[in-house]
Amino acid sequence: MQRRDFLGTNMLALAGGALAAGGLNAADAQPNQNATVQNHLSAAVQMQFMRPAQLEAAGRKFPAVYVPFGLIEWHGVHLPLGNDAIKAHGILVKCAEKFGGVVYPPVYFHNGFRQEHLVPVLTDLFNRLKRTGYRVIIGVSGHNVQGQIDMINKALEPVTADGTVAGIGLWEITLSRGPESGSDHAAKWETSNMMFLYPDLVNMTELGDGPINLDMKPPSGIGGMDPRQHASADVGRRNVELAAEAIGRKAQELLASLPEGQRSFNLEAVRP
Repeated sequence: MQRRDFLGTNMLALAGGALAAGGLNAADAQPNQNATVQNHLSAAVQMQFMRPAQLEAAGRKFPAVYVPFGLIEWHGVHLPLGNDAIKAHGILVKCAEKFGGVVYPPVYFHNGFRQEHLVPVLTDLFNRLKRTGYRVIIGVSGHNVQGQIDMINKALEPVTADGTVAGIGLWEITLSRGPESGSDHAAKWETSNMMFLYPDLVNMTELGDGPINLDMKPPSGIGGMDPRQHASADVGRRNVELAAEAIGRKAQELLASLPEGQRSFNLEAVRP
């Protein structure tokens, strides 16, 4: 394979950069399957931190790639602007730690961009992932509007059309939604996710102790249950755990749906 064809030198400029640096070691690569999910995000499954041999080994073990989507927007005064993408990214890292596969860096392009221009770019990204050997491509949006899912699935259509790759677009809680797994806008669920995944990025004191509106409108821009009363790291941990589990099982299902001869990593070797 020519250097220009390898994904590592062709990554489209869609991602926001490193989120959870750390050493790549055996402990990272072999998480305890029965342990309670922890908020450490292993670098061993994040594509931007992996060396070529690690990328190849992960693909041969489970040829799935997860692509997190989000945007930069207001999430209350207490949460980071990039909440949606880094939430999805964190959930997918926990998914890959348990089920295998690798996580692409967060994509901050969204359905607010002109779709006639953006969808072909995303199709190009997905095709590059396909050519890198992956059999399952799952795009997961932390921005929970239907347009995001439509955008991802439309971009995947020409990539999966030949039946050698399976793919789907999901919200992070599409498959896990229930009493312990949900979403909102900077309220109980999203605040809890950040409290668990990135506690240093949350500043609850910014909300004060007076009344705040919870209808998505200014001045709070929060929609859902009051995070001061209902959000916690434990709620976030359980939400992340359930979402990651459901997405991982979907990845297994998609791989099993392919013809038997199309279920292995489709690349002779990762090399220049």
